[in-house]
Amino acid sequence: MPISPLVQSLKGKLIVSVQAYPGEPLRHPETMAQMARACELGGAAAIRCQGLSDIAAIKGRVDIPVIGLWKEGHEGVYITPTLRHAMACVHAGADVVALDATDRPRPDGRTFAETVKAIREQSDVLIMADCMTIDDIRNAVACGCDLVSTTLSHNKAAIDTTMDDGPDVPLLKQATSEFPDYPIICEGHVHTPADGKTAIDAGAWAVVVGTGITHPTSLTKWFKAAIEE
Repeated sequence: MPISPLVQSLKGKLIVSVQAYPGEPLRHPETMAQMARACELGGAAAIRCQGLSDIAAIKGRVDIPVIGLWKEGHEGVYITPTLRHAMACVHAGADVVALDATDRPRPDGRTFAETVKAIREQSDVLIMADCMTIDDIRNAVACGCDLVSTTLSHNKAAIDTTMDDGPDVPLLKQATSEFPDYPIICEGHVHTPADGKTAIDAGAWAVVVGTGITHPTSLTKWFKAAIEE
């Protein structure tokens, strides 16, 4: 499958996930847009963000690509769980739409493959497959997704991790070994520059960092724990 110019531009680069959790002080579209712009100035090659208001606000603030998703719920398939969610992200301005690529049941009854096919029929947006296992990655590649990522491999939110939890290097190496020329993105638990370098050295096309850059509550907790240990 031909690799799009947008995806080519991300090779060897940093993608920053700019998201705030429900109930947090930073959870506001304008705040997320300011954060995204700050990350762009720091050299981010793209921004990954969540929710229609945040997608629209960030798209209007940055010049780099926006990877959009819509989380609904906390269990099962909750990252852009249906075709409706995906198309809403498209209309909000996302250049790339990220969605759960596992084989778990989806609220609208479609399979992942059916969802990808329907998105292709309705738009020219790029598709990022958030995967949990190597089988998910294989299926996403077979479906022709533009990028695949290790986002769900830890099966827990980044907010529930410590600074010592690192990226899923074994899965990343297996995926890049099987698909050496495919855009395999390392996402999940990349908390330090060393983690990011490890991911690139393991063959990642690009690296997504969220909590380690844009979640001050977690960063503060990590420093506090280290100082008071």
